[in-house]
Amino acid sequence: MKYNHEHITSALFGFALFVFSNLSQAIELPQQDNVPGGIAIIQLNETGDAAPKVSYKKKPVMVIKHQQAWYALIGIPLAAKNGTHSINSTHAGNNNSYRFQVTDKQYESQYITIKNKRKVNPNKDDMKRIGRERKKINAALAHWDDLLYTNTLQLDLPVQGRLSSPFGLRRFFNEQPRKPHSGIDIAAPKGTPITAPASGKVILTGNFFFNGNSAFIDHGQGLITMYCHMDSIKVKEGQLIKQGEQIGSIGMTGRVTGPHLHWSISMNNARIDPNLIVPALRQTPPTDISTPSK
Repeated sequence: MKYNHEHITSALFGFALFVFSNLSQAIELPQQDNVPGGIAIIQLNETGDAAPKVSYKKKPVMVIKHQQAWYALIGIPLAAKNGTHSINSTHAGNNNSYRFQVTDKQYESQYITIKNKRKVNPNKDDMKRIGRERKKINAALAHWDDLLYTNTLQLDLPVQGRLSSPFGLRRFFNEQPRKPHSGIDIAAPKGTPITAPASGKVILTGNFFFNGNSAFIDHGQGLITMYCHMDSIKVKEGQLIKQGEQIGSIGMTGRVTGPHLHWSISMNNARIDPNLIVPALRQTPPTDISTPSK
């Protein structure tokens, strides 16, 4: 009997992921910060081997077992309002509600000059393309898989370089206000390898008007990472990828001022501050945000 080597490798990798998903109690929790763009971590009262099903604003959220207790990890949207928020939990036929507080956080502003004015004020045809692409991007960021593909919630940096724009900036392109910066920008020479910060599954690749050559990796239970402006994409949709494996290279495609990676981390379809889940960033010197992504 003949065996397909790639099929065997994928099967073994899939089995390993299954094992990791059942060893979630060994996973270290990320940092908590109950602010817009932060992560709320709530210890649940439910017990037993079966994980509770938890939702926030009618969206499922990650639930992991840590030191014999179940925890819900909730990504807080940048647009979240101050005050009391709640999650709902279902377990063994019982429903519970938990509350947490969200407090305000003021992010700094950044002003960027874009030479290609269509990247700031797209024309009619551009807008049609952007609309089609936005549907794909939104679907990828909202993707949910019950399986946890990674055995760590302490992510690696996907590329070594200068942090040129931090998370949450209130951005102005050619003095026009735009949405807050929903990721971080890491500047590095064109062609610098970009690697997976954790194991996962590639769920979308493509070339997009604003984001250029991009890839999206599902790490399981609503944890999605997005990579933009790449020069080359080294992975394909549906591909399982291991932590540290190359997914592409630094480029300057899409709306950019120089070669860099825009990297976003999403939990339950909310973009979160990578500092909370990437230990290496907490040792990174402060960024000079007056310098755009070059």
